[in-house]
Amino acid sequence: MDPLSAALKIAGSGLEAQSTRLRVVSENIANARSTGDTPGAEPYRRKTVTFGAELDKVSGADLVAVKRLGEDDSDFIEEFDPGNPAADERGYVKMPNVNVLIEMADMREANRTYEANLQTVKQTRDLISSTINLLKASQ
Repeated sequence: MDPLSAALKIAGSGLEAQSTRLRVVSENIANARSTGDTPGAEPYRRKTVTFGAELDKVSGADLVAVKRLGEDDSDFIEEFDPGNPAADERGYVKMPNVNVLIEMADMREANRTYEANLQTVKQTRDLISSTINLLKASQ
């Protein structure tokens, strides 16, 4: 496979991986205050994404791939809220282990990486078009 096609495949795999990352971060932010339904029930647990390299047999290029969608096993935060239906006998509610500031930083990084991959696709398409135009002009 030629280098330009390989660049498109690599950037495309990056777009797909970052799209998954953005979806997971969005889910985490949306559930940052989701508690359990009953006293002592576990709240929403933060989701994580693990990336890895995957060899594309056709192009020989290393592509980025989502290797695993997991859960963050850090401790839940307890808040005193005796009126909440999920409050235990002491009046404490287990809150999700989601830190919105961390999620927003992760979202920003994923968005920038997505944009960088998109720019790579655009630049590669321009190079392919330029090559085709040069070949047409030389005939």
